[in-house]
Amino acid sequence: MAGIIVGLFQALTSIQEMTLTFVPKVGAMLIVFWVSMSFMTATLVAFFTDRLIPLIAGS
Repeated sequence: MAGIIVGLFQALTSIQEMTLTFVPKVGAMLIVFWVSMSFMTATLVAFFTDRLIPLIAGS
């Protein structure tokens, strides 16, 4: 989505700067990572608790 917005902005303004495409995409990736971090952490903790710790403990 960020790529489409940046591409549209570049087409409308004729600005073809490489940093203009890079910075918003990295920002969008960081925002998605930050928003989904609690879900990823909960999933990883549940995986370790339910699967790996019983394997390590041998039960």
